[in-house]
Amino acid sequence: MEANKRWLSIPKEIRSRLINNVFCTNCSGVTTIESFTIEDASFGIVLKGKCKKCGHEVARVIESD
Repeated sequence: MEANKRWLSIPKEIRSRLINNVFCTNCSGVTTIESFTIEDASFGIVLKGKCKKCGHEVARVIESD
């Protein structure tokens, strides 16, 4: 729940950029994350989901100040 609050506190346009800027090791490039969950981490939050192109598992780390 706290991770979701932190995620929603990020401006919408920045959240969109983060969602569309995730590295996929299977595609070896930048992709969009889909069907993601938001998890708390000691350094911020982590988005965990699937690559839009190939369906491989991907993650995006978002550090907090």
